[in-house]
Amino acid sequence: RMDRLPSSPLLHLVRASLSDLSSAEGLPTDGGVFYHLAWSGTSKSARDDPDLQAENIVTTLSAVGLARRCGCQKFIGAGSQAEYGPVDGVIDASTRAAPRLAYGAAKYAAGLLSRKKCDALGITHIWGRVFSVYGPHDNADTMLDYAIRRFLAGQEAHFSAGVQMWDYLYERDAGKLFYLLGRLAGQSGAYRIASGRSRPLRGYIDILADLLDAKDLCRFAPPEGTPPAGLRADISDLTAVVGYAPDTPFEEGIAETIQSYRKRGAS
Repeated sequence: RMDRLPSSPLLHLVRASLSDLSSAEGLPTDGGVFYHLAWSGTSKSARDDPDLQAENIVTTLSAVGLARRCGCQKFIGAGSQAEYGPVDGVIDASTRAAPRLAYGAAKYAAGLLSRKKCDALGITHIWGRVFSVYGPHDNADTMLDYAIRRFLAGQEAHFSAGVQMWDYLYERDAGKLFYLLGRLAGQSGAYRIASGRSRPLRGYIDILADLLDAKDLCRFAPPEGTPPAGLRADISDLTAVVGYAPDTPFEEGIAETIQSYRKRGAS
């Protein structure tokens, strides 16, 4: 995704292998905030590969060392809601981690160990556990990506019953939250990067289908027993720190997302 970076005199690119961050050269020594957003093995097929996911723990610790070399006083890493595992209820600051996938376990371990290393180096450590982010730059093969492509092509789209509660966060709001944590968070901590608003998953699909006049193309499976665990996040501690709550309604964010697909000629 390097092509998404803007051309700017304020942006200086230094290339290095993720597996050998210590070899990076030409770095500043008076940095302020270090954002570690890189992670290998994020595809569905790789998320439960223990060996692949474990490599990311070492990479994260190397990134802390790189932050120190750059003179940074704050380290911000991107965690995941997968660290919590399935939760039947609202996920808040007291919710214990219980990851099911190797991906979530590695994220949790990376967060804990990088916090310990930052503490030893006197670096503030922020861990942002990202929930479901969507938008024009979303990954392929997500549920929303699938639905938009099918609807634009005039094809039926098949879904689960969609009864589980879900929290979708627009990408622009996610970026702003991480930016504000870099500016304003003064103490180490872990936060849930989410909208703080949830509704049944089918409600999001209905909004999308209405915007594309595709309600007759939706095919939902019948509900079966107890609804599966969904995603509901309490972000009150985050908003207290950054003084901002995500303010992009799903209706607005998904409309912008659809427009980006149309501009790219996706179908």
